[in-house]
Amino acid sequence: MPKKHIIPLNIKEEVEFALKYYPQLKDTKIEFKFKKNIKKSTMQARPTFDSFFKSKNDRKYLILISEKFKISGREFSTVDIPKDIFIGWIGHELGHIMDYQHRGKWNLIWFGLKYLFSDTHIVEAERAADSFAVKHKMEKYILKTKDFILNNADISETYKKRIKRYYLSPEEIMVLIEERDKLVSTM
Repeated sequence: MPKKHIIPLNIKEEVEFALKYYPQLKDTKIEFKFKKNIKKSTMQARPTFDSFFKSKNDRKYLILISEKFKISGREFSTVDIPKDIFIGWIGHELGHIMDYQHRGKWNLIWFGLKYLFSDTHIVEAERAADSFAVKHKMEKYILKTKDFILNNADISETYKKRIKRYYLSPEEIMVLIEERDKLVSTM
């Protein structure tokens, strides 16, 4: 049986830990791959190109991870990010895959085009990924990642503004947690 998840050894522990929060993805083909540089991002989840021609169940996904990221002009290796923060980043990207899984071929193509050309759609997509992560009880890691970015004096204001603009705020995440927990307690 072919392996469903392809994970570089140096991040295997963190990725497998994050995947435990998404049992629905255990049979989903996902490759985690380092890339020299990803514009405006540290990580990026997407279906592989050939997946557009396959059924939803046969799709493969790729999570690209930038080898380095910059804080105040200094480059750091992504694998040197504290474990919980790296897990939060991976959890967010897995949230994107949860979002992609149930989309039809044309819906997924339209989604990608809107992401490229519409700021409003980027906000929707990034907030949806955060919401999936919270729904799957990864809020501890998502909140640590946000805290790392938003409260780190060495991270540029430009990057912080991007995070504030496109992603859920810590306060919005707390509201989602409350709503999730209320729903669970009424069941």
